[in-house]
Amino acid sequence: MTERADQDGPILEAYGLVKRYGHVTALDGADFELLPGEILAVIGDNGAGKSTLIKALSGALVPDEGRILLDGRPVRFHSPVDARRAGIETVYQDLAVAPALDIAANLFLGREVRRKGVLGKVFRMLDTGRMQSEANAHLRDLKIGVGSMSQAVETLSGGQRQGVAVARSAAFARHVVIMDEPTAALGVKESGMVVDLIRGVRERGLPVILISHDIPTVFDVADRIHIQRLGRRVAVVEPGDVDMAEAVAIMTGAAPGNATGHG
Repeated sequence: MTERADQDGPILEAYGLVKRYGHVTALDGADFELLPGEILAVIGDNGAGKSTLIKALSGALVPDEGRILLDGRPVRFHSPVDARRAGIETVYQDLAVAPALDIAANLFLGREVRRKGVLGKVFRMLDTGRMQSEANAHLRDLKIGVGSMSQAVETLSGGQRQGVAVARSAAFARHVVIMDEPTAALGVKESGMVVDLIRGVRERGLPVILISHDIPTVFDVADRIHIQRLGRRVAVVEPGDVDMAEAVAIMTGAAPGNATGHG
């Protein structure tokens, strides 16, 4: 659960982020604002800087300029580990699952629970039973249907694998879950499963940042939509206030944006 889910101000903010790669400016004074308990979609054309923005927020890169605030306090992430320690979990497009390992092992990958006493401290034996029990509870909370916690992830469908990756993030996030193109390469039915997962994470009190090219899914699930173009935020809109064509027009520059934090 979030540590300050009842706060009024943004959970995660960024102001004036700049990131340059030689002569290419990927972020050009980008601003960002995630409110408590919301699903915020980030959309933009290729080259809009949305992936660079998310990498800055998740610790995968350090911006050249600008500042990031978490719960109103300045933070500086030098790696994804720093962001995870601060309670920000990211589900990447490639999922970063270990196909040959079982579901429980994937859920606790890098955070394995060891047995108590000498067996854990000296012999470093894992508490497999506890990890399988907790993994089962996390998947059940998000209504992810799988056969057994001991089955290999490579035996799962695309939607189920996405479910394992999302459950892992939701299990350890304290502030924010970031989802990068979660419906990419999935069919209609499995995309619907992922939409339910996103809502399930939010119901647990965690705000979600959704990066997606899938505009119908964005309009189905998002509370607000951050539109990125040419390295900066050009608009924040609500699905009830604009239609998909208008959002795409703002995204491509055919229509002006509002460039403000609140839609």
